[in-house]
Amino acid sequence: MTLFEETATRVAPHEFQCTEEPPGACGFVIFGASGDLTARKLIPALYGLYIRGLAPERMFVIGCGRTEMSDEAFRERVRLSLVDSGKGNAEDIASFSHLFFYRAGDYADPGLYGRIQEEIASRVAKSLGWSMVYYLATPPALYGPIIRMLGSTGMVEYCEKKRIGVRVVIEKPFGYDLASARKLDAVVREALTEEQIYRIDHYLGKETVQNILMFRFANAIFEPVWNRRYIDNIQITVAETVGVEHRAGYFEHTGLLRDMFQNHMLQMMALVAMEPPSSFNADRVRDEKVKLLTSVRSPELSKLAESVVRGQYGPGSADDREYPGYRQEKDVAPYSETETYVAVRLLIDNWRWQGVPFFLRSGKRLPQRLSEIAIVFRDVPHSMFKYIYPADLDRNVLLIRVQPDEGASLHIQAKSPGPKFCLGTLALTFKYSEVFGSDPPDAYERLLLDIMLGDQTLFIRRDDMDVAWSLITPILDAWNHDPESSPLRLYPAGTWGPAEADRLIGRYGDFWRLR
Repeated sequence: MTLFEETATRVAPHEFQCTEEPPGACGFVIFGASGDLTARKLIPALYGLYIRGLAPERMFVIGCGRTEMSDEAFRERVRLSLVDSGKGNAEDIASFSHLFFYRAGDYADPGLYGRIQEEIASRVAKSLGWSMVYYLATPPALYGPIIRMLGSTGMVEYCEKKRIGVRVVIEKPFGYDLASARKLDAVVREALTEEQIYRIDHYLGKETVQNILMFRFANAIFEPVWNRRYIDNIQITVAETVGVEHRAGYFEHTGLLRDMFQNHMLQMMALVAMEPPSSFNADRVRDEKVKLLTSVRSPELSKLAESVVRGQYGPGSADDREYPGYRQEKDVAPYSETETYVAVRLLIDNWRWQGVPFFLRSGKRLPQRLSEIAIVFRDVPHSMFKYIYPADLDRNVLLIRVQPDEGASLHIQAKSPGPKFCLGTLALTFKYSEVFGSDPPDAYERLLLDIMLGDQTLFIRRDDMDVAWSLITPILDAWNHDPESSPLRLYPAGTWGPAEADRLIGRYGDFWRLR
């Protein structure tokens, strides 16, 4: 069976080389346990590992929050979140929920951390081989204060004395700009070492994002052509059909460039373009990502409009529905300049990619919800076919669909039955759901398992975060000081963004590619 076979045949397990290391005993402390992230993502992901037999045999979860709640009330929330997610049966949910406990208090109160420490001590007792995961599922403003308290109340020191591994998980955003990211990092590093810090970007947990490395480095046919000699351009699209919904307060302050590019977009670009690491080791992989991002040429600020397009959705319609513009959304300023769409052209100054443009775009209220990477190969240099010129042949394109309908397709030229010279584009397609018989696990399952295993490969290292902010912050500063350096373009809701984004890629003789 080939990778791109267009059948719904399921792959037998023996056809794949599969390894999964089971984690050792682990305790979780979730700060912000009564919030949306815990209910929608963390609890279902832990349960997914539990029913797949990948959760530790010895595990407990302590939820922390300002809301007063008993253990039983918290377990009921756990049960309801799993029912809402459509996972599991009543018996499995009941046994899983008994792993959960709850401690309420103010995050600035040392007494809360004392109570947590007592609970940990009673669970761990004299057993060896435990690790503790402190998960910050709180607003970003609380990251620094909570980590300071973990350090000052002796919780990190207690775990180290008892030989309990300490891992602290920080959700994005990692700061607001380069200066604030460095300030947060300084606070974090007062209490923790880099080996204890897990900066999480859920995109890196998606099966198809991880598959980029396997795709490139486990197949002899791709790596030889993965360079400027054969590739014309690379496109990364992350599109959402929704507007700001209930996140207007956050989004007004953040904007799309901070929300999507500093993390998701640049991380995917790094995986696509990085050099082969010497081994699939966390630091070797992350070394190459940092080298790649360091090689990205910063957009020329005096000509910013030539490489950066920013937009904001106005009123529009899609699927027979009318949608308000961003400025008409609840809690949005009537004259807001916050961008809901960004397209950029980036160049990489290294031997492999010199002269190859990378086009990245992301936006809200677009026609489809999808995340996709397009590898666009160069035109054939010469056509041997009568009456068919090189310009008449569509380029070969490798499309990697990150979400939804995870998979990949390779677009090639092939003969159509009939006339002697009849060429057309054929897509050789692979879909996870068809080949494996089910959709891939949620990204948080992969990431939570790796945290328990102490594997930092899919997490953001300090220097990785720093170089990403170094690329993004000058653009943000230029918009603040000179908004006309790349003017805000309005686009109707339900369309693919401003026309300037099409011209951005059109100047290089191509168009935005989608499966």
